This record gives sequence, structure tokens and C-alpha cells, in this order.
Amino acid sequence: MTNLRSFVEELDKTGELLHIDEELSPRFEIAAALRTLDSGPTVLFDKVKGFNHKIIAGICGTRKRICQALGIEPENFYQHLLHAIEHPTGAKIVDDGSVKEVVEAPRLSTLPVLTHFEKDPGPYITSGILYTKSLDGSVENVSFHRILILDDGRAALRIVPRHLYRLCQGTRGKAKALDVSISLGLHPALMVAAASPAPFGVCEFGVANTLMGGGLKLVKCEHVDALAPADAEIVLEGRILLDEETMEGPFVDLTGTYDIQRRQPVLEVVGIMRRRDCLYQALLPAGSEHRLLMGMPQEVRIWNYVQSIVPTVRGINLTLGGCGWLHCIVSFKKFREGDPKNVLMAAFSAHPSLKHIVVVDEDIDPFDMEMVEWAIATRFKGDEDLLIVPNVRVSSLDPTADQEMELGCKVGIDATRPMAKSKEKFSRAEIPVNEELKAFLERLRGSKERG
Repeated sequence: MTNLRSFVEELDKTGELLHIDEELSPRFEIAAALRTLDSGPTVLFDKVKGFNHKIIAGICGTRKRICQALGIEPENFYQHLLHAIEHPTGAKIVDDGSVKEVVEAPRLSTLPVLTHFEKDPGPYITSGILYTKSLDGSVENVSFHRILILDDGRAALRIVPRHLYRLCQGTRGKAKALDVSISLGLHPALMVAAASPAPFGVCEFGVANTLMGGGLKLVKCEHVDALAPADAEIVLEGRILLDEETMEGPFVDLTGTYDIQRRQPVLEVVGIMRRRDCLYQALLPAGSEHRLLMGMPQEVRIWNYVQSIVPTVRGINLTLGGCGWLHCIVSFKKFREGDPKNVLMAAFSAHPSLKHIVVVDEDIDPFDMEMVEWAIATRFKGDEDLLIVPNVRVSSLDPTADQEMELGCKVGIDATRPMAKSKEKFSRAEIPVNEELKAFLERLRGSKERG
């Protein structure tokens, strides 16, 4: 299972794919449906007003679904992705693939690109992964970028100061444009790899190939010097114009609020490759899929940093309520009183965009927010357990920060048990349960879930 369609078929067989037969418009209506169904099933819109192509969304909408696609249990995600980042493998380049069934002129208006929110300046591609390489071919990069459609052959491309920005800067003065491919309609492993914190110089296609057990195949584009997944649904072939910029935004990012407008490079689209009956893959900004794809790979980086401070980490949760980006829960086994603040500083260093972190003991499930709040209520003492770091780099997405300078305040909360007091004082009372009672209680839980 190495492409989107095979995974969608698996979801359909297990009842995890919702077909919507009502004809809906890509302007607001489909986005409204996706917001209503957020964190639910994968959704296939069979009829799209004004277009022949179907729309698929929510592929990576839950942690369970992402791990299902990777063929792992959720507790193995950190080790699995870290191994792939540290051991990328070259994908096979083939002469042909299903994405080349149709090769056509760049007419972006033929694609059902969604307009999501009321103040959007136009339709936005939000699920595309962009591939490019340095002029000498020594560095390849794959990453997510939002793309504002301007007309049939041009778009505005948001580039943050990370790997693609570095490649663009290295090309200026040597060439006027950088060849790229933008692929949509992908297996979740490719999306996770593109969002991963792989270091500069590690090609995320190699990370994806390791995640996919060596099953990734790539094709060369028809009009530009770039690679793309052979069984993608759609590939845009284009060039980033390094000497031309336009206004991009406002765009609703992870926080659910509008990001600021900026001048960004223009993307010239010179061709489209696609399957004959291609599915357009949509991703709702600020939805669970957006937050999980941004947050889960960063949890791996935080986990790796924290492991160097304390060897036993139960879990890391970049919470959906914290936009998958700004709030983090770290559960670990404390050995010394100084450990929690060291863990806080390690987590802030691992993911500089973090705004608030709560550290809890290993008996607290970091994904159970009621338990986390209980730990704060019973184990946190404000005058001793609060870490405040003012005037430090934060995320530009935080509306309370100086978004131009990216300056704000970080807060860490130590909600672990004080070691000087008896552990029993901070433990929840338990009710003895034998096997017969346990089975009865399971049936009760089933009745509760059904209504």
C-alpha cells in the first residue's frame, strides 16, 4: 500500500470513508462540511459544483489513521519517524507512472481548489508538497507550502525561513528561477515525511521511502527539472520566480485566525500532470489534519531532545487545542527535582514556536486533557513551579506576539509531584476490580458510547 487510492480503498472497506453525494461548491461549502466533520472520517465529495473531479479530504485527520497508514502502533510513531529521518533510502526513478496519464497546459481553473474562509483573497492549495533541488543537484528538499491561485498559470507561494528559503537564497544571482514540482493526492507517509524535521540536505522523499518500506517510485517531470511521486493524483510543474514577488494572504493558519499579509515569490506553473480521473486532495486550514501534520513530526524532535535529559518519556502531545503548534504536554518519569525545568528548556529549544508547555509525571496520560488539568490542580505550585521566559522568539502565528519580529513570552508549568512529599498524597484513589467486574464495566462503557 504505497499510494493514496489503496489507502482510501482500505478505509472504504472498514467503514472509515464517508461518501457525500450532495453537490457542493469548492467556494466555502466544502470547507464548511469539512469543519463540521473535523476529526471524523476521511471524506470523499463525489459531486463538486462546476468540476468533474472528486475531492478527498481528512486522510490524516486522526493520529490513529496516520499510524494505520504507516503500519505502526501510535506508541511507536516517534521511533519510527526518527529512524526514517536518520536512515533515508533512495526512491526508484521510473520512466512512467499513473500521474502521467494526462499531461496538459497549466489551467489551474480546471482544478477544484477550495476557497475556505470569508476573507480569503482567493482559492488556496493547502495539501501540496513541493520538491526542488539546488542548481548542482547536491541538495534536494520536499516541504509543504500554501499556494494562493492568482490566475490560470500563476500563484503566490508562502516560503518561511527554512530549507526552501535557503535554497532560493543560494540560487539568487545564479539563476532567475528554481524548478519545482507540487504534488497532490498522496499516501500519508509522503505527507508525514514532507512535514518531518529532517535536517537540511536530507531529501524527504528518502524519508518517505523508508517509511514505505522501499515502495516509493518517482518520475521526472515533463517540463521542468524536478521529480514527483509516480502515483500522485496531480502534479503541478512550475518555477519559483526569484525576482518577482506579490502580496500573499491573509490566510487562516493553525490558530484559526488570519496570518498577516506579506510579499512572497511568484510561482509560474508551466504544466500539469495528472491521473485521468484524478482526485483533488483538500486540507482544511486550522483543522485537525493541518494541526496533526504540523504537530506530530515536531513531537519527534521534542521527544529526541527530552530523551537526552530524562531517559523515560511516556509521550509528547502538541495539543489540538494549542493549534498543534503552540501548546505541548510532556509526560516523563522524574528522577530529580531539577528535571522538570530542564525538560521545559529542552522542549522550548527543540521547537522554538512553542508558547506554553506543561510537564507531568509518567502516571498522567498527555493525551487526556482532563488528567493534565487534574495534575495542574493538584501538583502545581505557582510561586515555585512556573517558568516565564519574556522577550524570546515565538511563532509568527501567535496573535499576541510581535508577529513581524516574532517576539513574545514563553511559559512553562511544572505539574509533577514534589519529591519531598509522599507519593500517595498525589495519587488518585483506586477501586478494586476483578476480571468479572472488569468485563461488566466494559459493557457499561459500550452502552455509554452508544448513547
